[in-house]
Amino acid sequence: MASRTGKTALLGMGLAALLAGCGGGGGGGGGFLPLVLPPAPPPAPPSAPPPTPPARTAQALCDLLAGKTIDGAVVQKAAVVAAADGVPAYCQVQALMSPKLNLALRLPEGWNGKLVYSGGGGYNGEVPAANTAALSMGFANVSSDSGHQGSGVDASWALNDPYAAQLFGSLSVPTVMAPALQMLTVAYGNAPARSYFEGCSNGGREALMNAQRYPNLFDGIIARAPAYNWVGFMGHFNRTAKAIAAPGGLLSAAKISTLAAAVRGACDANDGIVDGVVSNPSCSFDPAVLRCAGGGDTGDSCLSDAQLAVVSSWTSPAVWAGGAYRNAGWPLSGNEDDVGAWPAWVTGIAGPKTAAQYLFQDTTVKTYLARDLGADSLAYAPYDQDPQALFGLEALNSATSTDLRPYFGSSGKLILWHGGNDSALSVNTTTEYFQNLKTTLGAATVEANVRYYVAPGVNHCAGGPGADTTNLLAALDTWVGEGKAPETLVAAKIDAGKTSFSRPLCRHPQYPRYTGPAGDAAAAKLAASYTCTTP
Repeated sequence: MASRTGKTALLGMGLAALLAGCGGGGGGGGGFLPLVLPPAPPPAPPSAPPPTPPARTAQALCDLLAGKTIDGAVVQKAAVVAAADGVPAYCQVQALMSPKLNLALRLPEGWNGKLVYSGGGGYNGEVPAANTAALSMGFANVSSDSGHQGSGVDASWALNDPYAAQLFGSLSVPTVMAPALQMLTVAYGNAPARSYFEGCSNGGREALMNAQRYPNLFDGIIARAPAYNWVGFMGHFNRTAKAIAAPGGLLSAAKISTLAAAVRGACDANDGIVDGVVSNPSCSFDPAVLRCAGGGDTGDSCLSDAQLAVVSSWTSPAVWAGGAYRNAGWPLSGNEDDVGAWPAWVTGIAGPKTAAQYLFQDTTVKTYLARDLGADSLAYAPYDQDPQALFGLEALNSATSTDLRPYFGSSGKLILWHGGNDSALSVNTTTEYFQNLKTTLGAATVEANVRYYVAPGVNHCAGGPGADTTNLLAALDTWVGEGKAPETLVAAKIDAGKTSFSRPLCRHPQYPRYTGPAGDAAAAKLAASYTCTTP
């Protein structure tokens, strides 16, 4: 196994060579041939505790890096950020890797000897903010804009810049890690003893991409709501956008509320408590019961045939080319009316062409498939029109491979997480990836190396009525450093800095079932009143 504290030598072998042979797989988490694999290696023993780094002030750390060029990264600014709200003082280093890959490295006082890389979101385009939760735990933190600048819902930069497209697809993280490790060595006197990656959405895709293509880069990876199935979900976005654009297809806010209330009415109590969150995923609701008389639009208390077609497009799997490309449908959660759910992602707050799903599929069709910024994405037939363009997009951006033997063989651990009310990316796609891991690698290997959690009522990455805050990084660090695999965790809903309520975060397929005293409002707010239960 390659030493993770000496990753720079590995990275120096050349990123093009590392990428060779790592093209896109079968697409959409399905359609691939089953692999016949040898037995998995036994779990590695817990690693030794990291050495204690020298104590240096944030200003001293900045002074050591200011104006330097380190492994191709030109430090443009190194400035102290004062301690605040439990976050220690740290040095924020901003650096440029030619031609336009920007990174930020945050070096805390009282460094714990470890690094966490924070993934981006959407089509990236800006450096994510500092991970203050990680900094408060003593981690150094690095992130980048992945090699281009712009809006996260705009991919036009990739039209005529293949290098930027490669950086976004898979190369930016290993490219940034090389100078980041060297900067830490210069600043603290030694490289990090352990390195982790955490990301959500596109950051979750980056997480899985690195587990698949660069198995020696990180000791542990957290992939939250991973957008790993790029071709599949973009095609699904396109299909649903067309259904919404059809005559009478758009659902008003009142119609969405009718749908959500009906799901809650049918399913909310199935988890032991009526609290506005459907936690038991086994409840089945047929939206056809909401059909307006005759199928026309006769009021807000029912759905027309055109509107039911939108719901069907959204909830049913999208499959093309004999299963080579697919995307699982979304479950009806009962919280579709949350402002961060359907209004933001599916129907649009200021019209259907402001919906995030529409914007993402539109820029993807124009840039990667039609290769014409003037193309009409709603008139494009992406899975029939240009198979070669689809293959190219899959090879660049999808991270569907389930052969994680090299990553697990080098002692890497993986935590998967998804919000149950995610209207951006279906929780069912992450469940499929988890199940496909078992099919490929065997249940014993997955049990030893992977944990998967679903957070009921939580929107895309965060928000929604569910408990959306959990310290997954601490759980991962304990797993990697002490060999103690995480089991049930605790999730909290935090408002204005205070915990409103807590819930168990259960290992899939379990869900939190209320087992506390009936009618006790105070008990209902406590995680201890719930039991992780198999549907």
